[in-house]
Formats: sequence, C-alpha cells, structure tokens
Amino acid sequence: MTFTRSLLAVAALSLPAPAAIACAAHAEASHAAITLAASHGDDHEMARGASAVEAGALTITGAFSRATLPNAPVGGGYMTISNSGDTDDRLLSVSSTVSGRAELHEMQMEGDVMRMRALDDGLPIPAGETVELRPGGYHIMFTDLLAPLVAGEIAQVTLTFEQAGEVSVPLAIADTDATGVMEHGGTH
Repeated sequence: MTFTRSLLAVAALSLPAPAAIACAAHAEASHAAITLAASHGDDHEMARGASAVEAGALTITGAFSRATLPNAPVGGGYMTISNSGDTDDRLLSVSSTVSGRAELHEMQMEGDVMRMRALDDGLPIPAGETVELRPGGYHIMFTDLLAPLVAGEIAQVTLTFEQAGEVSVPLAIADTDATGVMEHGGTH
C-alpha cells in the first residue's frame, strides 16, 4: 500500500459518508478472510451491539463501527464510556479479531488542519465523567483490516482498562453513513 493511499484511508474516517466512500475506494488492503462474531439480520441483533456493558464503575454504551468498502485498510470504532465511580480509570489498549492492529487515536483541529495522533498513554476516563469515542474525535483505529466490516454484523472488541481490567464489548457494524447505533437497532 502506498503512503498516499494510507493517508487517504485514514482521512476517510473523519469525512462525511459520501466523501469517505470515495476516499476509501482508492485504498488497498489485505484480502484475507475472517469470520466476525456476527449475526446477520434483524434489528434485535443490532441492538445487542449497542447495549450497555458494565465493568466495575464503567458503563460502555453505543459501541459501533461503520461498514467499510472492500479493500479498505482501516476502520474506526466508537462508543461512550461513563465512569460512575470515585476513582479515575484509563483505557490503556484495545484489540479485536477484525484487524491486524487496533489503537486508540485522537483527531483534533490545529489551525485549519485536522490532525490524528495515537494515544500512547491511553485515554483517561475521569471519575464521575463520560468520554465519547466518536467520528472526528477520540476513536479506535483498526488498521490492516482482515476483511471488510459488513453492516449488520457484530465484531467483538476487547478493551483493557487500568482499573476495570479487560472488557469484551460487542461492536455493531452499521451503515457507512451511520453516526451511531440506536438502542432499538436502527442507525442514525
């Protein structure tokens, strides 16, 4: 994969769906096949991907990813993490069977330029606060996708927290233009 195509694929994560599709269509990736821990079909299965997962004082909700085009080398993961406890926690790392690597990233504007950087020290989850992983902000970056992410499937992601430990979270794969997964199973 060329450096330019890699940058195009990364930029696609922060663009509106039609622009992201056009950008990602030019990216190259591995053609390896995998089986997602997935369920095709009804809205109730998609709702399970968006259901709450609790680990100690943490509650993780709305976990989703956008479907990717064939040959797209990257994808993003998004969710909301609430800490109802009295102790700060930190999301240290993430792993998944859908990609060769998974990292925590942040996108932010620096002047007129959107910059993305890895969060090498993890993502703080302060006591009594909620942190959103969303398009254009904090997110999980799946690199070296092993197969396209397909709308309607569920991928398992393992989050490792400093205090709460390892937590398995179902990640609903939504349409390419999704901004989230609603609790009743649709996308918005």
